[in-house]
Parts: sequence; structure tokens; C-alpha cells
Amino acid sequence: MTSITAPARVPYDVSALRETEFPWARHIIYLNHASTGPLPERSRKAIEACTRERASPVTLTDDRLMGILSDGRAKAARLIGAEADEIALTTNTSFGLNLAARMLPLAPGDVALVSDQDFPANVFPWRRIADRGVRLEFIPRTPAGWPDEARMRERMQDPRVRVLAVSQVEFHTGYRMDLDGLGAVARATGTFLVVDAIQALGHLAFDVRDTPVDILACGAQKWLLSPWGSGFMYVRRGLIEQLESPLAGWNAYEGTENFSTLVDYSGRLRTDARRFELWTLPYQDLLGMNLALDLLHELGIDRIEAHVAAIGRPVREWAHRAGVRLKSPEGDRDSGIISLSAADLPGGIAALRGAGVATCVREGGIRLAPHCYNTIGEMERVVELLQSSMSR
Repeated sequence: MTSITAPARVPYDVSALRETEFPWARHIIYLNHASTGPLPERSRKAIEACTRERASPVTLTDDRLMGILSDGRAKAARLIGAEADEIALTTNTSFGLNLAARMLPLAPGDVALVSDQDFPANVFPWRRIADRGVRLEFIPRTPAGWPDEARMRERMQDPRVRVLAVSQVEFHTGYRMDLDGLGAVARATGTFLVVDAIQALGHLAFDVRDTPVDILACGAQKWLLSPWGSGFMYVRRGLIEQLESPLAGWNAYEGTENFSTLVDYSGRLRTDARRFELWTLPYQDLLGMNLALDLLHELGIDRIEAHVAAIGRPVREWAHRAGVRLKSPEGDRDSGIISLSAADLPGGIAALRGAGVATCVREGGIRLAPHCYNTIGEMERVVELLQSSMSR
């Protein structure tokens, strides 16, 4: 097939990456990272070794296990430009978002804003706090079908609005929020900015030093290429000691790192984000996360972002030529997710799956989500399959 677009400038050795960390990619085109990311070989091997030790855990000392957790906080902090004491380890995104909804100092009559059609994990926690008299308000979408950031900025001028909870990248369209702009208004109006980052971190560069947020939650099983049951939440340093979890994790208190004096219950809540952790945490899953974060750091998130954008171009260009509606934005609001109208491609998902392309349909769109090891050749193969499905 003649290349649809100029070959992407390769920011790192994709062939070596595939061979070393994702050798199974020779046989399947995997484009479902917005659902579940595969484990790199380094993570898989480390988890398997840890599981073997777990069967006879004499070598899994307290120091080793605590080291896994310490490394996890440090590596999650490195990913987003935070400090390790601003990171609490979690098992999924929902845990962090539920804590945010329950911990923030909200009062009866306060309003929490969410975007209509956001993922349920970022809706239900805010709906549940109706029991505290907090009202959930959905921001309708723009006439073009995107999250209405202008309306969000306008509503934050209302002193009753205390929280804006957004997904950094929307799960079904790939729309990338302007967190810089929204964050500036949030800070000016005293609105808490809570971010669900699961569809962004791992393929989009983000730094809380440049774009301050109050609380960020991220499960690691998607673009962070980590096991189910791994993740973290970030809490801005100045906010940590103002918040208390409604759940009493036993290691959330000072002194409990000394396992010889655990029945001394006099310790205060920790002054760092460990006060939000709920133990015992899944050490083997977090070990896998640590190694996956190392891999992404070695490649460079900015380089991954550039690579994913480049290899997605053939699909976007073909969609324009073929008259297939893109359900994803273009320009400064796009991301690694490309959604194509399933109605315009009635045989498209069957053609892809029949040819061994792993993808899915979300909210009426065939969602393609390539990552760091996918190639422009794979994306051109997707175009061939979709074009063929239209002519049947």
C-alpha cells in the first residue's frame, strides 16, 4: 500500500521497543489502550517473580514491600511534576474521586459541576453527596457536541459553585480539556478543580507545576500500561492537612510504620498524602506499575505524545477524504483517542476485529487508541480495512 502520509519521524526506536517489551504485537494490532493497556515485559516478569515469592513469602520482608510503595509514590510524582508527599497510592480512579467528593469542605447549597456525557466514575461520586445538600449540575455540551468550557468558566463565577470535576481527556471523543484556562478561573474564584486523568496520563505530558489542580485521580491500567488494581491520587500540598478521609486506613497515622508498636494508637494523621491511603495495598500490582512508569519515563511522555499524534494522522486524513465523521476534535483539543462514527461505518468494527485489530465502540464511535509501540503501518492497515468495509 502506498503511504497515505509522510512517514512519522520516529522519536525513539519503536522496533526495539516492540521486540523487547511488546513481542506479541507482531501478531495483533492492539488499539484499545483507552480501555486496558498491555503490560510491558519488564512488568509482567517482575509480577510473576513476585507472585512466585508470594507462594513462599519468606523473602518478602516488610522493608521490601514498603520500598515498592515508596517507589510508587516517587514515580507517580515524577510523572506529573509533583512531590512524593503529595501522592497517595490507590487501586483505581474511582477511589480518588470518591475521596475528593467526601473530603472537600462542601456545605448544603454548594454546587459541583461536571460535563454532560462524562464517564460515570466522575459523575456518581458527586451525585452521592446530595446527602450533604450538595447539588450536582451538568454542563450541557456545545452545539458542536463538545464539552462547554466557556459555560464552565461562566458558572464558576457563581459563589455557590465550589467544585469543577472534569476528565482531562474525554473517554469517548478524546476531547482534551483546557486545564490551564479552567484552572486559572478555578483559582481566581476559589473553586476546587478535581481531575480524572486516566485517559491522559501516559500519552500526554502534564505537570502540576505548570497547571495547578487541587486533586487528581488516575488508575494506571490504561495508558500507564500497568496492572488492574494500581493507581494513585495527587492532592495539592497546601490542601493535604485541610482534608480528612472518611475512611481510616491503619497506616494513615504517624507511628504505624514501626510494626513493633502497632497498638500504640496515639499517632496523629500523617501530614502527607499517605493519610488518604487505605491499606493493605496490592504490592505486586504496584510493582508492575513502577516498572511501567520507568518505561514511559525512559521513552519520554512528550516523545510518546508526538509519536501517537503522528501515527494517528493517516486515519484522520482518510476520514476526511472518505466522508466519515470524526467524533474526535482536531487541533489543540485532540488526544491519542480517535473516534469514528460507527453509523458511517456499519461494517467497520466487524472488519477490524475480523482482521485481528483490537478496538471497541463507545457512545456511537469506533474508538481507536494507539500508544507508544504502535506504528504508522498499523494505522494504515486500519484505513485499508475500514475502506474495504465501506465498499462491501
